[in-house]
Amino acid sequence: MPTTPNFISSNFRLRRYIGAAISPYTGSLQTQEYDGVFWEAEVTLPPMRRDLAVNWQSFLMELNGPVNTFKFADPDALTMRGTHNASQGGLKGQQRVNETNIQLSFTGSSNTITAASGTPFANALVGDFIMVTGSSKAANNGTHKITTKTNNTTIIVDPVDYESLVDDSNVSGCTIRQNVKGIKGLTLVALGNSASGTILKGDYLGISASTSNAPTTYTPVQYVLATSDAVETNNGSSALNQYSVRIEPKLRTSFTNTADRVYHTPAKGLFRLVTKEVEWSADQISNYGISFSCQEVI
Repeated sequence: MPTTPNFISSNFRLRRYIGAAISPYTGSLQTQEYDGVFWEAEVTLPPMRRDLAVNWQSFLMELNGPVNTFKFADPDALTMRGTHNASQGGLKGQQRVNETNIQLSFTGSSNTITAASGTPFANALVGDFIMVTGSSKAANNGTHKITTKTNNTTIIVDPVDYESLVDDSNVSGCTIRQNVKGIKGLTLVALGNSASGTILKGDYLGISASTSNAPTTYTPVQYVLATSDAVETNNGSSALNQYSVRIEPKLRTSFTNTADRVYHTPAKGLFRLVTKEVEWSADQISNYGISFSCQEVI
């Protein structure tokens, strides 16, 4: 995509597919959140002469409507608020908790999760996000942020989608995982010793399934927004710094392995045009006007 001139106006939004049904008897609302969630944008370029317009005309026509894709980002958020240094290729996913069959007990009054055996939280950090499944109580499942690590079998959490946990004891067949489909927080580790700095609320992150360390050439699989400041664990010396960050929207797909890359600068998503048509306007002195709409690839 051409880099100049930049857009003079943009409309950037997140679209979700959520089913809703209202009881005709009680008025109560039930909702069902589906997997479909993606970004959309409408952008307008400033008036420009033909020598610049031809670059945008060619770019848009070569996209062949919605057939081909291109990297794109929120035009008003190209400069990140945080200071994370991506000189060594950014960050990668790290599963510090990964239990696929474990017995758990949930205490609502203290938002405590306790494992019946083993040491599932040995590598967990305060600030980490976990995805729990297996409880019959909806509030106990989903994304939780670890606020206190009591020991390697017990943690206190802040549920993301509910006010508190619900009492539920000795629940077998539970899972506790990180960086999986549906989670609303990432657990990450730096790729190099010198990679440090902040990721702040409002910063975008580009997620790639590639093991490439090249932040300028990666192919994004999802574009997400940090909705709170990331928790950075500075391990000092030659150890790699670790991060936990709350995101929206939820992950559409699980990280394939710890090789998945997450980029702060530059953060890009993969987009395509919404329509098959490409159009522009021009006046009597060859000032061109170009606008287009696009949406994230899912």
